[in-house]
Amino acid sequence: MTIGVPGLILIILILLIIFGPKKLPELGQALGQTLKEFKKSTNELTSDQDDQSKKTIDHQ
Repeated sequence: MTIGVPGLILIILILLIIFGPKKLPELGQALGQTLKEFKKSTNELTSDQDDQSKKTIDHQ
């Protein structure tokens, strides 16, 4: 399921209408920070799982 360029343009236009051009940069920044934190959390979880699996292998 992909959005594509026309879908992305439509979403941006709807956001401009709803929030206005002054709020859009703030929303973009908040979304970027949220994605950054999400990525950081998932990377930490994956590295924790890798560490646990290595410890399990080492103890055997």
